[in-house]
Amino acid sequence: MSATNAPENEQSKMWNGTSGNAWVDLREVLDGMFQPFEDLLVAAVSPDSGGRVLDIGCGTGATTLAVARKLGAKGRCVGIDISEPMLAVARARAEQDGTPARFVHGDPQSHVLEPASFDVLISRFGVMFFDDPVRAFTNLRGAVREGGEVRFIAWRSGSENPFMTTAERAAAPLLPELPVRKSDGPGQFAFADPSRVQALLEQSGWADVELRPIDVNCAFPEKELVRYLSRLGPVGSFLQGADEQTRTRVLGAVRAAFETFVQGEEVRFTAACWWITARAPAASSGPNQSR
Repeated sequence: MSATNAPENEQSKMWNGTSGNAWVDLREVLDGMFQPFEDLLVAAVSPDSGGRVLDIGCGTGATTLAVARKLGAKGRCVGIDISEPMLAVARARAEQDGTPARFVHGDPQSHVLEPASFDVLISRFGVMFFDDPVRAFTNLRGAVREGGEVRFIAWRSGSENPFMTTAERAAAPLLPELPVRKSDGPGQFAFADPSRVQALLEQSGWADVELRPIDVNCAFPEKELVRYLSRLGPVGSFLQGADEQTRTRVLGAVRAAFETFVQGEEVRFTAACWWITARAPAASSGPNQSR
């Protein structure tokens, strides 16, 4: 696998700047909150089905490392991401734990991947940010052996995930200049439409595409809620450049709106997601073989 750097684009700027640094600072909170998704992906990987695994949009490495620990010496686990700050944490964690995982800085849309070098591709919320999803999944398909699979988790719609959209609704009256999310991505809810996801995977040459809705209970300490709201999502990103008076006013309104999610010393919510799987067909059966 080539180690060339990811090309500079809006997503790269975001994840190598404000957003990437926020995920680094809140790594422990986010890893705990998303632990149920990590468990699902780890359970879906087995040495019997092939131990060469690529984690797409691996971030700070929690899922990659968990899979590597499960597979042990029988596996080869690689994480790829466009965020250098997040990858620096992932590499440090692997070195500290002595976990045999490798991390590559690259954009899955264009990064040079060795053909048929993986058995399984996985991702925990790492595939919704592609500028060109068909290009990305075509490139990734080439890195999987015939019969290999992709298994990833993506958010369903914003309307089904009120925890992820409450901050914007609460802040809107105070921040009329807050950018509105684009429904067709790239972004958190870019894979909300199942027919669109199936179409783009099939256009990328994947077969046996299946989307299964899953509703997963998530939680994190209430004491971390304000820090979470002040750093993540559209509101958190906007507040990084706001004056202190604006920050205080907005965070007060937003925190009050989240009271419904607070249960004792925890914040709890249900994450409405897709569990998506597809298979890399034999070369002669793919629709894009003439390219």
